[in-house]
Amino acid sequence: MSSSASSQPVVHPAGSARLMWTALATVAVLTLLAYLVAFDQGAVSRSGMYLHELMHDGRHLLGVPCH
Repeated sequence: MSSSASSQPVVHPAGSARLMWTALATVAVLTLLAYLVAFDQGAVSRSGMYLHELMHDGRHLLGVPCH
C-alpha cells in the first residue's frame, strides 16, 4: 500500500521570514560598515579625531583611495 504523503520538504513561512530579516540586517550592517570605512571624513567623530584616524588607517589597509 502506497502512502499519499509527498516526499518534498515542508517550507515554513516563519523560516522564510527569518531568512529575509537576516539578509536585510546583514545588508544594513555591511552598508554602515562601508560608510564608516570608505566615506567617513571625520563627520562621525565629534569629540576628537580618533575615529577618523582609525578609519583612515583602515582605508589604507583595504586599499581604498582616500587622498
